[in-house]
Amino acid sequence: MFAQVGHRFGRIEPRLQAKAYVRGLLAPVERKNSWQLAEAAGQKTPDRMQRLLNGAVWDPDLVRDDLRSYVTARLGTPDGVLIVDETGFVKQGRRSAGVQRQYSGTAGRVENCQLAVFLAYATSRGHALIDRDLYLPKIWTEDPARRADAGIGDEIEFATKPILATRMLARALDAGVTAAWVTADEAYGHDSKFRRFLATRHLGYVVAIPRSQPIHTGAGSLRADTLTADAPPQAWKRLSAGDGSKGQRLHDWALAGLPGHTDRADASRWLLIRRSVTDPDDLAYYLCAGPDDTTIDTLVKVAGTRWRIETCFKDAKTETGLDHYQVRTYHAWYRHITLSMLAYAFLAVTAAADPKAAQAWSPSAQPRSAVSWYT
Repeated sequence: MFAQVGHRFGRIEPRLQAKAYVRGLLAPVERKNSWQLAEAAGQKTPDRMQRLLNGAVWDPDLVRDDLRSYVTARLGTPDGVLIVDETGFVKQGRRSAGVQRQYSGTAGRVENCQLAVFLAYATSRGHALIDRDLYLPKIWTEDPARRADAGIGDEIEFATKPILATRMLARALDAGVTAAWVTADEAYGHDSKFRRFLATRHLGYVVAIPRSQPIHTGAGSLRADTLTADAPPQAWKRLSAGDGSKGQRLHDWALAGLPGHTDRADASRWLLIRRSVTDPDDLAYYLCAGPDDTTIDTLVKVAGTRWRIETCFKDAKTETGLDHYQVRTYHAWYRHITLSMLAYAFLAVTAAADPKAAQAWSPSAQPRSAVSWYT
C-alpha cells in the first residue's frame, strides 16, 4: 500500500519517516501523537515525526489522490455509495486552525472544537474515508492575524460545509470513482444547491431533511411532516436498513412520488419517510432522486448506508489515531488526517480480502410508478 504513495515524498528521509508514521498509526499504541509514534519507531525524540507534519516537503492532497485510487481499485463497484458527513475534534485554546466554540455532533453539544467534512466510499466490499476538508468559520477567514499564525494561506476562503462536500464529491467523480448514489444528513440534504449539484452530476441521492422542509407538490408547497399526514396505512412497509449492533435495523417506511424534473429524462423524485416501530411519532424524512425503476427497498438500503461513515469515524479514531494529533497549523492538520485515513484504508482493504468480512449489500431494482403513495 505504501509503495503507491511513497513517491509523493520525494527524498528518502521523509519517505521513510512517513512509512514509520503510518506503521505507528497501525500499531497498538495508546495515543498516536508524535511522541508515542516516535517511541514505536525506535526514535528517541519526536523531532522527525513533527518535522514530517510541519516542515517536510510533500503534498497531502496528492497522497489523498493516491489513497482514493487505492480504495476505489480494491473496493469499488458500479453501485457504490458516496457518504458525506462531518465530525468534531475537541481542542483546547484558540490557536489550532478553525477551532472555536461550535456545535459538535460527535460530542452532542457546543464545544471548543474543530469541525471537518469527510467523504466516505461504501460498497458491498467495504468502506473507507477517501477525502477530507477542514471547516474554517468566518471568524477565522476574516482574521488575518489568526490566519497567519495557523498557516492559512490567502487563497483559502470561507466555504460552507455543503460547498466543501460538493468539492469533495466533484474531485471523486472527476477521478473516476464508481458510484451510483450519495447519502448525507440534514446539514447537507436541506441545501437545494447541494441537491442540484448531485442532479447535474447524474447521481442518485437519498438525503435527510428536516420535518419543516418545504416539499413542492402538484398542489403547491407543503412541509414534509404535513405531507406525511396524508400517507394511507397501506403505504407503510416494514424494511431493514441493514445490520446494526443489535441486529437488523427495522423501521416502517413509506414512499411518495414527487413531481418535477431531476435534469435526467429517466429519473424521478421521491419523499421517503422512516417511522420507528415502537414510537409512531418518531419520524425521519428523506428527499430522494434516482432512476425511474428504483424501488423503495433500494432507497431504504441507501439511506441505511449512511451509518458506515459513522463506523469509519469511530474506527479511525480508535484504530488509526484520526483525532490523536497535536498540531496547530492548517497544513499539519491535513497531513496527519491524510496519513490516518491511509492507514484506515489499509485496514479496510485487508478486511475486504477476508470473505468473512464482506457484508452483503446489493440493492435490487424493479419497475415502479412515480405517482402518489406507493402501496
